[in-house]
Order: sequence, then structure tokens, then C-alpha cells
Amino acid sequence: MYGVIRRYAHGADLADALVKHRQEVQDLIGGVPGFHHYSAIRSGDSVATITVCNAKAGTDESLRRAREWIQKNLPGSSVSTPEVTEGDVFIDFGA
Repeated sequence: MYGVIRRYAHGADLADALVKHRQEVQDLIGGVPGFHHYSAIRSGDSVATITVCNAKAGTDESLRRAREWIQKNLPGSSVSTPEVTEGDVFIDFGA
């Protein structure tokens, strides 16, 4: 599996939009080939998203879709270009 974390400074507008358009975002990112998991985390004015897919091709596609969605839904917003951390998932467990 392969994962990507995107960190957006000044992401309050993004967080609000993700909540407002939750189903649209779920359909968009959940439709990525090999998709496994997506989470969004708000910390003050910052937002981090985590996407896990079978392979890097899936996370690359999720990055492309996220960029297009933000450009379409938040034109002129102060949402920054994300800081991206990505790599092989070597531990994965949950409840």
C-alpha cells in the first residue's frame, strides 16, 4: 500500500468546504482506483488529509483530483499549496 499526507496551512475554508461537500469528496476520492482510506484532520487553521491506496498511481490520482476540486470549489481562497509527504505504508491497523 502507498499513502500520502497533504498539509494545508490556512485551511479553514478547505475544512468547511470538505464538511459541506462531504458526499461529493467521498465519491471523488473514493472512486480512485485501488482506494483504501481517506481522513481529514483540522488543527486550528490548518488541515491535513491522509489518503491510502494500493499503489502510488492511486495516490497520484487522488492528488490530481484534490487539486482540481480545490480549484473548482475554492477559487480565490487562501488555501495554500499543500506540503506533501508520501511513501510506502509499512504499518496499517485499526479498530
